[in-house]
Amino acid sequence: MAFIDFLPFLSTGIFILNVVFAGLVVFFERRKPASSWAWLLVLFFIPFFGFIIYMVFGRNSKREKMFIQKEKYDTEVYYRYLLFNDTSLDAFRSQKKLIEDKDNFIVCQNLDDLIYLHLNTGNWVTTNNTLKHFIDGNSKFNALIEDIRQAKKFIHMEYYIIRGDDLGKKIVHELALKAKEGVEIRLLYDGMGCTSLPRNFFQELEQNGGYAVAFLPRFIIRLNYRDHRKLCIIDGEIGYIGGFNIGNEYLGTVKRYGAWRDTHLRIQGDAIDQLQMRFIMDWNFTTTHAPISLKKSYFPDRKQIDGIKMQIISSGPDTVWKNIWNGYFKMMNEAEKHIYIETPYFVPDDGILEALRVAALSGIDVRIIIPGNPDHFFVYWASMSYLGELLEAGVRCYQYEKGFIHTKAVFIDGEICSIGTANMDIRSFDLNFEINAFLYDKETTTLLEQDFLNDLENCVEITKEWYVKRKWWFRVKESVSRLISPML
Repeated sequence: MAFIDFLPFLSTGIFILNVVFAGLVVFFERRKPASSWAWLLVLFFIPFFGFIIYMVFGRNSKREKMFIQKEKYDTEVYYRYLLFNDTSLDAFRSQKKLIEDKDNFIVCQNLDDLIYLHLNTGNWVTTNNTLKHFIDGNSKFNALIEDIRQAKKFIHMEYYIIRGDDLGKKIVHELALKAKEGVEIRLLYDGMGCTSLPRNFFQELEQNGGYAVAFLPRFIIRLNYRDHRKLCIIDGEIGYIGGFNIGNEYLGTVKRYGAWRDTHLRIQGDAIDQLQMRFIMDWNFTTTHAPISLKKSYFPDRKQIDGIKMQIISSGPDTVWKNIWNGYFKMMNEAEKHIYIETPYFVPDDGILEALRVAALSGIDVRIIIPGNPDHFFVYWASMSYLGELLEAGVRCYQYEKGFIHTKAVFIDGEICSIGTANMDIRSFDLNFEINAFLYDKETTTLLEQDFLNDLENCVEITKEWYVKRKWWFRVKESVSRLISPML
């Protein structure tokens, strides 16, 4: 029998498999309707290959046992340790009236009841922090390298991307030198974000006694659920958090992107304890080799000063609640004057989209900056479709033209802000491991907002008039990208 005679049976089999997998998406994964419809279209209209795409991009790990176990263990072991041993919580208790204190959460009165504290994120407010901020890669990495050179006890570093270029080699070399001196060095990098690194890239570090471990290594076929965090803790005295990864493009030396605009914080104070605990949880989840034990030397006592009030909030597949999304949503709903957003990717879910629309219709000044030189074009066109919808409500939207803008920031009323790793998109809200600093300090917020206002000078405004006149091909790209945006 010729092969062509089998084609009807093969087609029928593929159709049946597509129906089965579509059923799994709809009935067992319990996705949001928009995401379910997007994946149904892929499975039905791209036979066989649609299933492969789904296996790589679409599996919902909320049901994966390892993340469920991680969340339970983190709460019962790590957060409980912080709850009973971290002096920063004692300082917080002494300054704020606790309404309720239970095993799982604390609610407090502070800043018009804006702050909602959940102990499964270890994110009570610390009050004795100082910080410096960086908006270009050269100043950030010069400071980081100098702090690495001054380290005496340990360096814990966690990054989504480390390139095998000049900057990546320099950072690893500096870590190797400290490891040779006897300083404890642990480097956690994402297996997919660092997939292009040569296998011997960390050899010098490891030969000198340091450790480098991949989070969900590259041989695991999973493009979702990546460790998107970027942080560093040095001796429990200095902490870094923000948007810069490690690579030459973050110095603005890669022609494809041009000048790189980002935001990173250098923190001193009790907020470092929460960065430290986040690293320990991620490290011990990733590897059983050289696990980190909970000990006081990682959480040194510090002088209590009247400093910047700050929460370190993390979220991901291993947390019950979407903590960063919750923070964004509450901030937007509490705004009275203005909401400023900078993000390289703007693909909001229905909740964030509606919060921004209602704010603008209420007379609040809402402004959003995205890159004019995007690095992911599907995301760019999807972003334009959402921005076009917000233009109708009075939101002012801008494209940054000086280079590539990678800052992930939200500013509210000149009073509070959030800086970190989470983009304003569904991937950061639902799929990746993220970490942000929420700052409740008028002086600091005003300073950081000025950077936003300065960036407007290097932007082109996306006006309602221009958007209405956009070309037909522009509309087609928007429509297709918007349709698949729940999968981006």
